[in-house]
This record gives sequence, structure tokens and C-alpha cells, in this order.
Amino acid sequence: MPITFDKLGISFQYPDNWELDDSDARLGRRSVTVYSPGGAFWSISLHSGSIPPKKLTSAVLEAMKEEYNSLEVEDINEVVAGRELSGYDFAFYCFDLTNTATVRSVKIAHTTYVIFCQAEDREYEQVREVFRAITASLLGNLIDLNGS
Repeated sequence: MPITFDKLGISFQYPDNWELDDSDARLGRRSVTVYSPGGAFWSISLHSGSIPPKKLTSAVLEAMKEEYNSLEVEDINEVVAGRELSGYDFAFYCFDLTNTATVRSVKIAHTTYVIFCQAEDREYEQVREVFRAITASLLGNLIDLNGS
């Protein structure tokens, strides 16, 4: 049975065996993360709509480049729940393991949303569709909330 997160003006469903970390939200930041039992995670952060989505994903790209020397990057545009998201897919080594991460952003009404997901590659294949389902539940609820 999925669990629903419904705070910060957003709502999304995530698997009941995943762990919610809303410590940033409790500190007044507008972000929340859910973790799989294997350590993969999906995170959402909310920013002012005056900040263009591309600027935020580019900042993530620069941070990833600084952190991982062997970073492979692919520019991505995709549609989820009727919304066009832009961002990047990343492949990199961390602790001698290959990892995949994604960052996507979208502006809806007065908010720019940034979604970041990451998993070690063996787990990524198992959680890729879960990441997509969480994102779709978030965007589907935002569409309903904004009347579009």
C-alpha cells in the first residue's frame, strides 16, 4: 500500500517500505526525500517560480561535475503526467560502484520544482519505475491543485 506525503503544498505517493526524511522541511526548507530499503532515493525541492528550471538543473550539473571526475551526462527532456520536464541523466562511480542519478525540473504556477533521484546501478534497474511513479503522483496532484 502506498503512503501519501501531503505537506509543503505538495502531495505524492511512495512505497510503504521506503523511509521518509522530512527533516529539511521541519527546518523550514522546502524539500523532502524518500529512501528505498537499498539506499536509492527520490527528492523534491521547491523554489521560487522566478528561478528558471534550467538554471536550477544547471546548478546541479555543476555540483555533480565538481564531485565526480568521471561523470557522464546526458541532456534529457521528457513528459511525465502531461508535464514537460527538463534536466540531466548522470552516470558516475562512487565507492567503486557505478551509479545513476537524474535531475528534472518543471515550473508550475509560481513554483519551480526540482526532482533528484539516485541509485547504485544494480538497484536503479529495480527502482527506475518507482521513481517515475512517485514523480507522476506528484505532478498529477500539482496539475489538479493548479486547475490545469
